[in-house]
Amino acid sequence: MYKGLKFMAILLFLFWASAFFILYTYFGYPILIALIAKICPNPGAFSEIYPNVTLLISAYNEEKYISDKLDNSLSLDYPREKLQILVIADGSTDKTPEIVKTYSKGGVELLYEPERNGKLAAIIRAMQFSRGEIVIFSDANNMYDVKAIRELILPFSDPKVGGATGAKHIIEDGRDLSAAEGLYWKFESAIKANESMIDSCVSSVGEIFAIRKDAFIPPEGKIILDDLFIILDLLRRGYRVIYVPQARSFEYVSVSAQDEIERRTRNNVGLYQTISLSGNLLPFDRPFLVWQIVSHKYFRVFLPFGFILMFLTNVVIVIFSNDQNFSPSRVLLSFLLTALSLQIIFYFSAIFGNLFNIKGRMGKLLYLPVFLVNSNIAALMGFYNYFTNRRSPIWKRVRR
Repeated sequence: MYKGLKFMAILLFLFWASAFFILYTYFGYPILIALIAKICPNPGAFSEIYPNVTLLISAYNEEKYISDKLDNSLSLDYPREKLQILVIADGSTDKTPEIVKTYSKGGVELLYEPERNGKLAAIIRAMQFSRGEIVIFSDANNMYDVKAIRELILPFSDPKVGGATGAKHIIEDGRDLSAAEGLYWKFESAIKANESMIDSCVSSVGEIFAIRKDAFIPPEGKIILDDLFIILDLLRRGYRVIYVPQARSFEYVSVSAQDEIERRTRNNVGLYQTISLSGNLLPFDRPFLVWQIVSHKYFRVFLPFGFILMFLTNVVIVIFSNDQNFSPSRVLLSFLLTALSLQIIFYFSAIFGNLFNIKGRMGKLLYLPVFLVNSNIAALMGFYNYFTNRRSPIWKRVRR
C-alpha cells in the first residue's frame, strides 16, 4: 500500500509540476514582467538623431518581392543622403540580382556571389561594405512603415543602447493561419514592450533589427539564429536592447501550416544551439536578464515535454483512481477527470483542424489549438533535428 501511495504521489507531483511549467511559460512570466514594468519602469530618455544608416536587405531568390521591397525602402521618411540601401543576394539563382541592378540609379547597392553560405555569412560579408553608424537588418519579403527608420534609431541617442528591434505585424488576408500568427505576434510584442520598459528585451524581430556597427562582433561558427545570438552577445557586453513598437514591419504569413511548422522547426534547432552556447553567451553579471532569457526564450522549446508529461500522468492517475491503495478525494478526482477531458478535446480539435480546412467562426475557434499544437510539434522536431546533427545554417525559404 505504501509503495502504491508513493507512486501516486510522484505522479501527482509530476502532473502539477508540468502544469505549473506550462502555465508559467505561457502566462506566469508575461504577467510577472508586466507587473514589474508597471512597478519599476525604466524606459530611458531618447532624443531625435540622424546618424548615417545602412539598411541591409537579405534577399536570396526573392524576385517575387524585391521590387516592392526596394520601392518601399526608397520611400522611407529618412534623409536619403544618410541612408545606404545595401542588398546582399549571395547564392540567388533567380532574377533577384538583375532586378536589384535596375535600382542602381536610385543609389541601391548590390552584393552578389554565386556561392550560398547562409544568411549569417552573407550578413558578415555585407557588414564590411556598410557605411552607416547604425545597421538595420531586413528581409526582402517584409515592408516598413514610412517612419520605421526614424523611430527605430531613436534609442541609439543613448550610448548604452546597442540594439533596437521593431514590431512585426502580420497582414491578415482572411486565412485563419494569418489571424493566429497575428495574435501570437501581438502577444510577443507585449512581452518585449514590458521587458524593454524595465531594461532590455531579450529577443528581436529579425527583419527589423538595428545594431551599432561598432558594437557588432561577427559570431564564430555556424550560428542558426543569428539575431538572437547577436542580442545575447550585446546583453553580455552590457548593452541595452530596446523594443520600438512605432517601428513597424509588415509581412504575410506562410502559405500553409506545414510551411510554418518547417520555419518554426528551424528556429527551435537554433534555440537548442543557443542554449548549448549559454555558458559563454548569457549575461551572468545581470541575473535579472538571465531570468528573462530563460523564461521568455529557453523554456519554450521544452513545452512539448511538459504537455506530454501532464497528459500521461493525468491518464495514469485517472486509470488507477479506483485502486484501493489510492483513493483521491472527490474534488481532486473531479478536477483530474475534467483536466483530462479538456486535454482530449484540445488535442482532437487540433487534429480535426489540421485535417480539415474549415472556414468561418469554427475555423477561428479551431486554429488556436492547431497553432499551439503545431508550435509544439515544431519544438519536438527541432529537438530531434538538433540531436541528430541536422543543424544547417542555410535557411529553406517558406512560401508566403
